[in-house]
Amino acid sequence: MTPQRLRSHLLLTGLTALLTAACAQTPVVPTPPPMPAAAPPAPTPAEAVSRLFSDYWEEGLRLSPLNATYVGDSRYNDQLPNFLSAEFRAQELEFNRKWRARIAAVDPAPLGAQDRLSLQILLRELDNDIEGARFPGWMQPINQFYSLPNQLAQLGSGSSAQPFKTVQDYDNWLQRAGQIPVLFDQAIANMREGVAAGVVQPRVLMDKVLPQLDALIVAEPEQTLFYKPISNLPAEFSAEDRARLSRDYKVLIGETLLPAYRKLRDYIRNDYLPKTRASVGLAALPDGAAWYAYRVRTTTTTDLTPEQIHRIGLDEVARIHGEMRKVIKQLKFKGDLKQFFHFLDTDKRFEFKSEEELLAYYNGLRGKVEAGSAKLFTLLPKAGFEIRPVESFRNKSAAGGSYQSPSEDGSRPGVFYVNTYDLPTRKIWDAEDLFLHEAIPGHHFQLALQQELTELPKFRRFGGVTAYIEGWGLYAESLGREIGVYQDPYDYFGYLQNELWRAIRLVVDTGLHAKGWSRKQVIDYMLANSAQSETQAISEAERYMAIPGQALAYKLGELKIKELRARAEQALGPKFDIREFHREVLKDGAVPLGVLDSKIELWIAAQRGQQPGD
Repeated sequence: MTPQRLRSHLLLTGLTALLTAACAQTPVVPTPPPMPAAAPPAPTPAEAVSRLFSDYWEEGLRLSPLNATYVGDSRYNDQLPNFLSAEFRAQELEFNRKWRARIAAVDPAPLGAQDRLSLQILLRELDNDIEGARFPGWMQPINQFYSLPNQLAQLGSGSSAQPFKTVQDYDNWLQRAGQIPVLFDQAIANMREGVAAGVVQPRVLMDKVLPQLDALIVAEPEQTLFYKPISNLPAEFSAEDRARLSRDYKVLIGETLLPAYRKLRDYIRNDYLPKTRASVGLAALPDGAAWYAYRVRTTTTTDLTPEQIHRIGLDEVARIHGEMRKVIKQLKFKGDLKQFFHFLDTDKRFEFKSEEELLAYYNGLRGKVEAGSAKLFTLLPKAGFEIRPVESFRNKSAAGGSYQSPSEDGSRPGVFYVNTYDLPTRKIWDAEDLFLHEAIPGHHFQLALQQELTELPKFRRFGGVTAYIEGWGLYAESLGREIGVYQDPYDYFGYLQNELWRAIRLVVDTGLHAKGWSRKQVIDYMLANSAQSETQAISEAERYMAIPGQALAYKLGELKIKELRARAEQALGPKFDIREFHREVLKDGAVPLGVLDSKIELWIAAQRGQQPGD
């Protein structure tokens, strides 16, 4: 023991002796036990339900890593579960039932209006998902419109939601893409079960899938879309990382991805295609009528029957034809409506000379539309958007335009995809209308803004109600003259033509899936009643075959928003402010049409200084 430690020991011994003697003479007063720490206050009902919504969202992202990637959450970018498997479907159903029970157990009485609305929306979504599990959509995992092989190729190309900025990003895709063969093998197994059960795709759709797959299958890895991230390696990567990633991507593409794509293509071409069906409607499948009724109800968020929707479509087609005849009269065109359609479809003045000219035209619309929109909107998104052509491997079957939302973190802008395939069919008179629908004030305004409504739970910010979303897109088209476009009668006719197209969808989608129409009947009806080219009519008809009921959302949603605007204008008179109406429609994100109706009713009452129910 060192001298210093010895002195300390002796001092401690002496103090102990003194304290012991003192204690022998003085009673010891016991020290009271420490007070227990105060329990944290119980969460308020609002805090509790907010945590519930957050837990639901987080568990959902773990279950669906691809969804996480698309919303800009990078935590699961290396994962790709076999979501086509029976095990996954059971897990998903268990998830929906568990959360349905938890959400239903919440007492809405002490909650605010926004939380009650969130409960209502989430319960509806969960009920729909649980009911939908009875239908065998999993037996038809691939079609020409929503194609898993195409989706994965987009992700792997670096032009979509999967990020390729850091070395970790590149390694994430190596891990995720390594699971693609498992998914493709499951897709083949599911299609085999579909063949046995009589649940197969129409042949005409799968005929279009084969060239899509062939476009992705090339001889050398370096020539594939999957190699583009290596061609665009960030300059700051080290030489070691660049060499390793280039080597690993060549191995991944050559030994894993291309064989998987070839195997899928060969199965579809050699085995599945001969067993596909000649029929084209959903009603031709087992339990198909109930399946279509379910899709109609969930897509439109209404209780309208296919027959009622068919009648609405016929009435709208007749009304819009009347508006078109007024434009024809204004232009002093000598001929009837069908002859005018032919004129619009064939006259060279309405064609773009090149893809570059088409893209420049769309980019040139931005300034005018942004300035005009400022007169109608005060609630605007912060995120920007880009205009890109649809990729060549999928443009033959893609729609004329589409929109991809920006990422949550702002690292990826929104994208307005313009289809430049078969360029003569992409008309100048169609451009203003398409821009308003897909970009501003249509999908970019609504979807980008919805993501920025941070006070809403994430399942609403990143979720969607098709009738609202597409209804808003079509309603945005109707604002053209108020914004300052459609000044040329041909451009205004283009708007009417696209409104007509959405009305025609009500007729032909229900015709296909509920009334036994053939593909030829659908195409003939579209060509006889609109100015669309045969290329567009074929693409659209086959789209309706691939995704039954989805096309109904546009017109029914637009009709509801227009109805609510007219109701508000009549009720408020000079008090009506279009900017405040648009704010009210947009400020809660996409909601079912019945909820939107109730919401606008409350807003009208508030503008009039009334209490609800007055």
